[in-house]
Amino acid sequence: MVIAPLVGVIITGKKIGPYLEFPPRTIYVQHHPFSWPVFISLAMFELASLVPVVRHLLNAFWKRCCRFCIPLKMRALPWWGWLAAFSLVVSWIIAWNRFPCMAPVQVYTYIPIWFSFIFLVNGVTNAIKGSCLMTRFRTGFLLMFPLSALFWWYFEYLNRFVQNWYYLGVDDFTPLGYVVTASISFSTVLPAVLSVHELILCLTGGASIFKRWVPVRIPFRRGHITALLLLSLACLSCISIYPDQFFWLLWVSPMIAITSLDYLYGREVVFSPAAQGDWSRLISLAFAGLICGFFWEMWNYHSQAKWIYMIPYVGRFHIFEMPLLGYGGYLPFGVECWLVGRLALPNRYWEDILGGEE
Repeated sequence: MVIAPLVGVIITGKKIGPYLEFPPRTIYVQHHPFSWPVFISLAMFELASLVPVVRHLLNAFWKRCCRFCIPLKMRALPWWGWLAAFSLVVSWIIAWNRFPCMAPVQVYTYIPIWFSFIFLVNGVTNAIKGSCLMTRFRTGFLLMFPLSALFWWYFEYLNRFVQNWYYLGVDDFTPLGYVVTASISFSTVLPAVLSVHELILCLTGGASIFKRWVPVRIPFRRGHITALLLLSLACLSCISIYPDQFFWLLWVSPMIAITSLDYLYGREVVFSPAAQGDWSRLISLAFAGLICGFFWEMWNYHSQAKWIYMIPYVGRFHIFEMPLLGYGGYLPFGVECWLVGRLALPNRYWEDILGGEE
């Protein structure tokens, strides 16, 4: 998965050096301008994917709204939840203003905002059900932070080949300072998404409305899965050969590759429950990615150190810095967070949050 994009660079006869520049500063991918046909086609695809889910969600809400609401006997938010809420508000104010006395720490505000968000989400979950990810599985919770840093560095690496985003306000960082600061920031990705995932399940009764939904059975054989794995690797090569046409594969191919390996090595496959009509995990993970994506983009918008998007064909109608259709990438990303985050957490954690909330 690391080598495949480099293979594409070699095939096209380009120099590898610019793709490995560190910190990344050079813009070398020229993107295609906005295209209405591509925008409309992609919008229709995303709507076709989301409308059945949202419609089912709304129908279930009106029928069983009491099970969708926070339990009335909500426990008190723990002291560390209140502290996280206070820290989040203070960090947010500092991030979006330019106080002269805060100038030395202005570019670091992403870190306290997201650590505060993670603790606050866990605090709310703990207030509702009496426990949460960070209190039940402390070792796994802590392991997710370094694992998360490695996880997002991989996507930063893939972005070198498509250059869909770049960073402002980081020019003064040394290479070592960039690595340290970025790694701490990236370490919050998995804990944030999986904490929100647990909160979603907590609020929706284990996403029980999607446990008996539409069964989808695809009779794959081992040979088919092997071919799918090779195809996903070929797609990772394509992102460096045709970055504008295949940039979206950056979010899909890793998920397909890891899922194929799970199947071939006899591990749990994230899509398997859908064969019995159980979509609770997939849908809750996808929405956890989307919810975190909204907050990532919102808190990025007025920050001094921030990222900017350069997405071909569909780069209009921004919500914060992200073009509207770009939010669709957060849906598979939420699933990918589970594929990697499960390495830090025991199987009983997933059985608990998916099976114990019915």
